[in-house]
Amino acid sequence: MFRKVLLLSLMSFVINTHAAEKINGAGATFPYPIYSKWFSEYQKTNKNVEFNYQSIGSGGGIKQVLNQTVDFGASDAPMTEAELKQAKTPIHQIPTVLGAVVVAYNVKGLEKNLKLDGAAIAGIFMGTISKWNDPMIQKLNPKSQLPATDILPVRRSDGSGTTAVFTEFLGGVSADFKSNVGVGKNVNWKAGIGAKGNEGVTAMVSQTDGAVGYVELAYAINNNLSTAAVLNKAGEYVVANSASISKAASFIKDFSKELTISTINAEGKGVYPISSFTYLLLPEDKTSSKLKEVRSFLKWAMKDGQKMAESLHYAPLPKKMTDAITKKLQ
Repeated sequence: MFRKVLLLSLMSFVINTHAAEKINGAGATFPYPIYSKWFSEYQKTNKNVEFNYQSIGSGGGIKQVLNQTVDFGASDAPMTEAELKQAKTPIHQIPTVLGAVVVAYNVKGLEKNLKLDGAAIAGIFMGTISKWNDPMIQKLNPKSQLPATDILPVRRSDGSGTTAVFTEFLGGVSADFKSNVGVGKNVNWKAGIGAKGNEGVTAMVSQTDGAVGYVELAYAINNNLSTAAVLNKAGEYVVANSASISKAASFIKDFSKELTISTINAEGKGVYPISSFTYLLLPEDKTSSKLKEVRSFLKWAMKDGQKMAESLHYAPLPKKMTDAITKKLQ
């Protein structure tokens, strides 16, 4: 009897300690706060899988998925045609959530929701505007007492989808920025200092009086940083929140074809102009059990995961888009 109980106990131990299948991903820091939450919640009811996601930046994520060193990648900027041609298998780019890149600053004596237009932001990050009381900024904020503090722009030092989103916006509103700095994950910065990841930029801005950087909204809120109200195409100064981010996708009517759709500087009232989708990069390999698990996770994210977006300072995908993605994942 003792031997039978011992045998049953050992069998139960083996079953209960069976290692979960580890799925490795890497890439964008932009969605890291919500991905961390999603993986944690998903694993509570799917104990046979364990996600390990490295927040290393979109450029690193694309490189690793191309080198097949991870099971999936992540990027805020869609992969280029040149990058997709390097892939050993086709890669599907799946939008997961909408987020915003905000201009976050830390300046003593400067109020929240400072009004900035594209030209002023471009000037700050090109170094042509070097004081917080510059006439261009003062003109946009006539009732504010702006300090004469030096401006320290903080930008990404790594290949970054957040940079791609931010520079696409600035390149679209400033010809000087586009020609002198450029648009993309890596650009030719003319001013400021670099920091790695949204985490690094946030930390540098938080610690430095006069600093300004571009980060995903959740990082600014979680670190109590002030953010600018940015001029949109409708002539409104809009702060980033779930509602203004959602409105950036309201112009899209057809989700049945291409899912890599830019929402940057979108038309419409109440739109926050530096809003963007972020993407999971999923290699096509029908024989991989790990990719089957990633597809199952994405189906969950399209339904249950979207409900968590607003509390984490993102915006859920439009319902028609989640329906289209769920169908595509079949």
